[in-house]
Amino acid sequence: MPPFRRDLVVVGASAGGVEALRALVSGLPDDFPAAVLITMHIAARAHSALPRILGNAGRLPARSACHGEAIEPGTVYVAPPDRHLLTEDGCLVLSQGPTENGHRPAVNALFRSAALSGGPRVVGVVLSGVLDDGAAGLRAIVDQGGAAVVQDPADALYSGMPENALSLVDTAYPARAADLGEVLDKLVRMPLDPAGAGPPSDVLLLEDRIARDGVRAGALKPAERNLATDFACPDCEGPLTEIDPAGRYRCRIGHAWSAEALLAAQEDEFRLALQRALRALDEKAALAGKLAAQTGRGQPRGLAERYAASAREAAGAAETLRRFLLRAVVEDDEARGRA
Repeated sequence: MPPFRRDLVVVGASAGGVEALRALVSGLPDDFPAAVLITMHIAARAHSALPRILGNAGRLPARSACHGEAIEPGTVYVAPPDRHLLTEDGCLVLSQGPTENGHRPAVNALFRSAALSGGPRVVGVVLSGVLDDGAAGLRAIVDQGGAAVVQDPADALYSGMPENALSLVDTAYPARAADLGEVLDKLVRMPLDPAGAGPPSDVLLLEDRIARDGVRAGALKPAERNLATDFACPDCEGPLTEIDPAGRYRCRIGHAWSAEALLAAQEDEFRLALQRALRALDEKAALAGKLAAQTGRGQPRGLAERYAASAREAAGAAETLRRFLLRAVVEDDEARGRA
């Protein structure tokens, strides 16, 4: 009986991830015995040059994943824009399931799918990025017997994803991007005990099914611990249900949010509302000023003064709001610099 080894490496990256991915694939030998599946956050309408970049950076062929394609060892597959990359029976699956943390493709969707289809044969890798996409999926990989590797946060351009992954998966091995190829090559060549992990949780199965075929979360019987919340989904404004004590949420359509990503999305909504208010105040000040200047002697007494007062009030409020928004932008830039 041939030795049991890991043969599937799944990688998740976001901001700053291109540099880390290039370093990773450049360190893989041309006889690397496992397939590499990569999900990197990218805009839905964007054109991804990542397969070409990674093909030029390393010795292994790299290409955009195609639905139904058989997974071949020694090949790098990249999730295309606006599709979750999943696995099933040794083949690639592309899905337009609900977004997760505002992303499709999403790292957690790939990791959960690999955990269920590959179990101990899987190595999950989390690279540079903000927030915490990939952490819950990496936990699922480890729970199903797989291995976890995380880019050293000190080595990442953005440390949020690596730090969150390490905090949730204390068995994950941290490594610099330049060393990841060597680390993975050792892991996939190491013989393993094929003893399987315990059965997957109902939540893991549900979330994989949602990403796979877009089933509505509300169409399935919820787990007993699922709790309704007062939060609204930033994608569809539907009510969110807490599906995990760690703070993960789904709406009835299936959009998924971690607590950290939900907070960031709410902050974006708040900022957008303030920008709309600023525009309205600027327009009100301009219109009231124009009416004050155009009001003639035949108009009711004091009308011009009222228009002028309204213009001054709106202009003053707009200036206060503008200073607040500028200060918030500076604080955000400083926070990203610390990350």
